Amino acid sequence: MFNKEEPMSDIVNPYQSPETVAVPVTPLLTQGALTDTMLMYLKGASPWLKFIGILGFIGAGLTALWGIIFFAAGSAVGQFWSSIPGLESFNTFSNAAGAAFGILTGMLIIGAAALIFFPSLFLYRFGTKIHSYIRNGLDQDLEQAFKNNKSFWKFSGIICIVYLAIIPLSIIIAVIAAVASAVS
Repeated sequence: MFNKEEPMSDIVNPYQSPETVAVPVTPLLTQGALTDTMLMYLKGASPWLKFIGILGFIGAGLTALWGIIFFAAGSAVGQFWSSIPGLESFNTFSNAAGAAFGILTGMLIIGAAALIFFPSLFLYRFGTKIHSYIRNGLDQDLEQAFKNNKSFWKFSGIICIVYLAIIPLSIIIAVIAAVASAVS
């Protein structure tokens, strides 16, 4: 059960994790050279990466413009709410509530534009640096390309984690709201 060579004392912890020796992993490519096939695939992907990046920039810009319009039109939303029949008791607060709604919606949409912009930037830079590497052959360009590729996937992974955390929270809030409305 216990090691008879070592006396049982306060220093020895029978529940501690076993220790392992860390062995460095040797890289698969020791020369760092890319094959012609790898270069062909990178060259073929480069224009598509830049194209998707540019489309993302356009989408982010249009989304930000939409957010700015909502942000600026907050008072108009308040005036619209005051003209809706049946909201007479809400009339005193409609301008402030409408403005708050417009501002909040605008801020959320501008935030969504930022979420569109950054992955687009990483993809565009990835495609540009691959193109530059193929043209110039500088290892720095290839390193920067793969750095942007890593940044794209890291950003995407973080966004997925956030969405996965929001889904159960939304379900819980929806169940609580449904139970509260059923009770009253």
